[in-house]
Amino acid sequence: MSELAGNDALSAESPVSVESRSIISTNEAPRAIGPYSQAVRVGNLLFTSGQIALDPETQGMVGSDITAQSTQVFKNLKAILEAGGSSFAQVVKATVFLKNFDDFAALNTVYGEHLSAAGTQPPARTTVEVSRLPKDALVEIELVALI
Repeated sequence: MSELAGNDALSAESPVSVESRSIISTNEAPRAIGPYSQAVRVGNLLFTSGQIALDPETQGMVGSDITAQSTQVFKNLKAILEAGGSSFAQVVKATVFLKNFDDFAALNTVYGEHLSAAGTQPPARTTVEVSRLPKDALVEIELVALI
């Protein structure tokens, strides 16, 4: 028998229903630019949509380099996490989409300031290079966090 068989979170006796899903929205982060939500909360998990460097007030791109753009992305993610009752310290998984892998080191610096601050354990992460992102952004990041 699997070690997971006794885990209540995975048992058939306690399924997560669609009705337990909550949509998270805040004016402190950019409005969705398509048919999606800023984040969705299911049980004790919060799933953010990918964030690019949009200013929440103007919906315009912020910065022309990876440091400026990733700094704005983390501002947006912070606002969404807080609106959903979470924080960077509660992030368990990050997915990073980079337009140019040559920007990895600079991104990592900003990433480390937010997701592996002193005294915290960094989340799991996937980073991939992609050919194009919405609005020709240099980076897009999505997170999964505990609530």
